Amino acid sequence: MSSTHSNPGQYNKSLMATLLLGAASASLYLLLFLYSDELTHVSTLIRQGQKGLVVIPMGIALIFSFVHGAFTGRFWDLLGLKAKKIGG
Repeated sequence: MSSTHSNPGQYNKSLMATLLLGAASASLYLLLFLYSDELTHVSTLIRQGQKGLVVIPMGIALIFSFVHGAFTGRFWDLLGLKAKKIGG
């Protein structure tokens, strides 16, 4: 059993944070699906020379990376899986 499970209060907080991040990640994917036409239009505008709009897909990618990364990190921690440390 991992150290997270030894304290039920801490485990419940970790579980709640994981569930909230999972819901946020799923919501971001839903929004990406719902606004796919608009994002395709932004892509077309960028290719037509409006290079300043490139911050939109870059910002979306950064937000996805942060939220989904935080979710998956907490998810694997809850399952008790840790990366193997190599070296000293």
